Amino acid sequence: MSFRAAVITFPGSNCDRDMARALEAVSGDKALSVWHGDTDLPERLDFIALPGGFSYGDYLRAGAMAANSPIMRAVAAQAERGVPVLGVCNGFQVLTESELLPGALMRNASQRFICRTAALTVGNTSSIFTDGFEPGERLRVPIAHHDGNYFADEDTLDRLEGDDRVAFRYLDNQNGSRRDIAGVLSANGRVLGMMPHPERAIEPVAHPAMGGADGRRLFENVMQALTSA
Repeated sequence: MSFRAAVITFPGSNCDRDMARALEAVSGDKALSVWHGDTDLPERLDFIALPGGFSYGDYLRAGAMAANSPIMRAVAAQAERGVPVLGVCNGFQVLTESELLPGALMRNASQRFICRTAALTVGNTSSIFTDGFEPGERLRVPIAHHDGNYFADEDTLDRLEGDDRVAFRYLDNQNGSRRDIAGVLSANGRVLGMMPHPERAIEPVAHPAMGGADGRRLFENVMQALTSA
């Protein structure tokens, strides 16, 4: 069975090709490219990705303008139906701005752009994205962001933790994210937003110092869950 994934491109996206290549490398099927101005998504999608970059130049607020793109109504509808949606970096910002995920991504505590390999620990292990990981397992995944400081009020943070919706945490939190949160899940576990870039850690030979193939496993988890459903 073929794996039908769509990668959404916004004006200013710069990781959409990386995401498409990662999906093809893991699944063997070419990902579909969808422009933000489209109003509909292809039929029978298995996966939707919102890539990193600087949509609309991060004007107004990172992800705020992209959240109002026509395609986001279709993304929200597919997410409601249970299609897995992954937002990485700027894609995470778009998901929070469109209220598909709670919280907000603010300027890094250092006020500086951070580009490095981050050490993460796995929180939730029951979602379609994380089912193949062990609780507390450590991963190395690249980060590259200026507005990756995850913020939510205490009640929201308590609810996220109580509902087991924290997918990943930083072991060395350099952006100031509340409770070291690096990735969060929707209530149904089918939408994941994360600041680290799993699509940049697909091949250990190509990225020996950037996390090896730790990111590949996230995509493999999704495909394994879909094929065994």
